[in-house]
Amino acid sequence: MKPLLSRKIFTNKPNRPIKIIQFGEGNFLRAFVDWQIEQMNQIGYFNGNVAIVQPLKNGLEHLMHKQDCLYTVRLNGLQNGEQINANEIITSVSSITNPYLNFQAFLDLANDDDTRFIISNTTEAGIQFDVTETFSMDFPSTTFPGKLTQLLYHRFIQEKAGFILIPCELIEKNGEALKHAVLQYAASWELGEEFINWIHEENTFCSSLVDQIVSGYPKMQEQELWDIFGYTDHLMVTAEPFHFWVIEGPSWIEDELPLRKANLNVIFTNDMTPYRNQKVHILNGSHTAMVPPAILANLETVEQVMQDKDLSQFINNLIQNEIIPTLQLPSEQLEKFARSTLERFKNPYIRHELKSIALNSVSKFKTRLLPILKNNIEQKRNTPDFTIFALASLIFLYKDSSAIRQDDEHIIAVIEHAWQNPETLAHTLLSDSSLWDEDLSSLNGLVESLQTHLNNIEQLGIRKALQLLLAKTEV
Repeated sequence: MKPLLSRKIFTNKPNRPIKIIQFGEGNFLRAFVDWQIEQMNQIGYFNGNVAIVQPLKNGLEHLMHKQDCLYTVRLNGLQNGEQINANEIITSVSSITNPYLNFQAFLDLANDDDTRFIISNTTEAGIQFDVTETFSMDFPSTTFPGKLTQLLYHRFIQEKAGFILIPCELIEKNGEALKHAVLQYAASWELGEEFINWIHEENTFCSSLVDQIVSGYPKMQEQELWDIFGYTDHLMVTAEPFHFWVIEGPSWIEDELPLRKANLNVIFTNDMTPYRNQKVHILNGSHTAMVPPAILANLETVEQVMQDKDLSQFINNLIQNEIIPTLQLPSEQLEKFARSTLERFKNPYIRHELKSIALNSVSKFKTRLLPILKNNIEQKRNTPDFTIFALASLIFLYKDSSAIRQDDEHIIAVIEHAWQNPETLAHTLLSDSSLWDEDLSSLNGLVESLQTHLNNIEQLGIRKALQLLLAKTEV
């Protein structure tokens, strides 16, 4: 057995002031945020460490303590045409606190004037307000915003400056949602107008957008990796080399968190909407578009899609001809993001199964691709045949009972019923506002185009129908 990674074998772990309180010790924050903090520290731009708060009763506190908060981040994948295989010990985490076991130690994190940031990722369900909770400074709230309110109140009564808060939960306008929840607790717990004013005036809540695939602990390779490392590490975490972080807030925040000086793929902006649209439509939209035709073609993974001549060309044409023209960022930025997206899809180290992306495909289409379809038609560009083909493939996939159909029962029932009259299928489904929250049948040429693609898939099969589409667009 190799020795455990700790200060006993890694004796040069630096001691730095704690500048960040981090709610969450999961794989994503440790590979995404803490890795980026490490990069700033290594080149001398930040000189600050992270104090982790374990948001749930059970977590990694015991393991983190045993390893002195040291762990390895593994980056595996393709980046700018090169294969990346890099391992790095993260030294920028100072401590981990479990508020359920030591609530005072949790509150004491607010005592340090050096601490400026609070970062979180407590899952999408983590930002919530529980009206039934009562105020106490003797034990932790059951919710993340409740604990945060307790921490902020402890900071407030010491008459200290507030924090810069950057939640990473995957909800839109997460900073606004977190601030709203904290203010709800402050009002419900009757903590006073002075405290509420302090929240508004002394704290800066930023919204953020995060993007990186973190596959987690490499269980199947652990012994092999321990032999390579020369130590045992029960906290190692694997991620792709690509990372992207958009932080929405005042421009001065970048001076305190100089991520871009460390050549990290981070954008500070006063409006993250264009960047969110870029991710939702290019990355998530192409994911949603590829799933139905690829499953119908008997493929299993995203990597296989990118190795398939027809489907990879389909995705590339969709992005270049129909998605990018609808977005509001400079073309150079969009092209760069599109290239990195296609490169990520080819990552041989991540088995991204199509069936895992297929969950709730209709609602995903409505969010990720329907705006693209409507924009192209309403702006009188060329008919968005690739987006429409993706929709036709989705409708065809839902035709018969299948384990792949992981969707709302009403949606499946509506599509199954519409298939009883195939000749009017397109009009029936496009005019059903229960699917789209609007009647789409009036969009110019959409009914006819969708019906044509449905007929082609029915008569020719998915492969030949796709090849027909590709040949048509090459002319």
